[in-house]
Amino acid sequence: MNLHDLIQESGFPPADRSRWAALAEKALAGASFEESMVGRTDGGLRISPIEERRKNPVPLSRRKPALPWTIVQRCDDTDPDRANRQAREDVENGATGLALIFEGAPNAFGYGLPDQPDTLNRVLDGIPLDRIHLRVDAHPSSRAMADRLVAFLMEKRVDPAKLNLSFGIDSAAVFAGTGRLRMSIEALQASMPQSLAHFFAMGVPGVLLEADGRVFHNAGATETQELGAVLAGGVAHLRLFEEARQALIYAAPYIGFALSIDQDQFMGIAKVRALRLLWQRVQEVVSTRPARAIIHAETSYRMMTSRDPETNILRTTLAAFAAGVGGTDSISVLPYTVAHGLPEHFARRAARNTQLVLARESRIDFVADPVAGSGSIESLTDTLCEAGWAEFQKIEREGGLLRSLEAGLLQGRIIEARDQRSVEYRAARRAIVGTTLFPTAEQPPFETLPSARREPPSDGTVFCRRLDSARIDELVGTDA
Repeated sequence: MNLHDLIQESGFPPADRSRWAALAEKALAGASFEESMVGRTDGGLRISPIEERRKNPVPLSRRKPALPWTIVQRCDDTDPDRANRQAREDVENGATGLALIFEGAPNAFGYGLPDQPDTLNRVLDGIPLDRIHLRVDAHPSSRAMADRLVAFLMEKRVDPAKLNLSFGIDSAAVFAGTGRLRMSIEALQASMPQSLAHFFAMGVPGVLLEADGRVFHNAGATETQELGAVLAGGVAHLRLFEEARQALIYAAPYIGFALSIDQDQFMGIAKVRALRLLWQRVQEVVSTRPARAIIHAETSYRMMTSRDPETNILRTTLAAFAAGVGGTDSISVLPYTVAHGLPEHFARRAARNTQLVLARESRIDFVADPVAGSGSIESLTDTLCEAGWAEFQKIEREGGLLRSLEAGLLQGRIIEARDQRSVEYRAARRAIVGTTLFPTAEQPPFETLPSARREPPSDGTVFCRRLDSARIDELVGTDA
């Protein structure tokens, strides 16, 4: 006997939304249904307390659903030799990818590898390059670094067919995170097609251009603002392929995305799934066969607190879970002491092992899309798609992502959202575990590596309003 037959024979009346609503209103005893039962996102999007199960759902998953995601560890130490020792330990103990974070990158958070000719040789010495995913975070010298990395790989005589690379070139992320570009927008747009042609001639596979949403998220963007910015960045990359006279049908493997995922696990799952649907829609609009988006996720920097940093482990675990269930292709977990400085051995190990437990013990990757058909997640995904597309259209009307940043329009909306979030924390309408909720009387002991925080180099010229990362405890004013 199946469940349907069992319910029919039980004599219970059929359950429907109207009957549930009547019972809910009765239980509220006159209180407002909207205020008591309906949730709201940062951007004011409505989250219903109950949704019907989606019929005939289409699973959304990573590009290789039969395999777990790539476990990426950050290489951001200011000392290349120390970074090499960390990288070797990470790879020997389960990491399947490394992210090279250079100084000046928007996501370096004041540290990063020195941008010097011998850095790659020192950091990657002894690393099995044909067996790991290697990504470079967006930074002002990304294009020069791409050439440097290719030359390094050729010197090592690594088989290109065995490489798994992401060069992470994203001028918009650099522009937003540093406030400047190495050249004018016009010169940049004119030079990129030639750079693309040069890259294709080298025959090295991997993601070349990446639409990075982390700089926007960490500065305070809502989920829809991050999605809109990322989608606008992806479309800008498509235009570069068109200008380089490359068929758009071949563009998908060379374009990737990066998102920040915070402790709101349902929102994180829905955000990843929404990006997949949005990118699929873009490809349909330009008349190419839709391919799955290549998505890298990093746990949110803005959710990391300096007070009671061990609570960050809870937040990063929730975020990594959401990214894994949502179907990202690679995940990087920020060490729990990152708000205080360069993480040492234990913090890096905890970050790595968080993913190892989720992937190899909990096996949350076993089902390709475990939330497919879930009424609440499917509804939230659709809501994010609609709002993210509207933000994308707004950016396009402003002239595209670079022009919107140049005029300070996108930054203005993000800063407004950040300020509103700060008001809610200060008014105790939101809480931060370990900082405003259950704060500790004494700061628990922890260690960081000795290294001075570095400010991005500046030539004194500012082209746009820089989006600096802002942690939630800084917004509340309780930074230890």
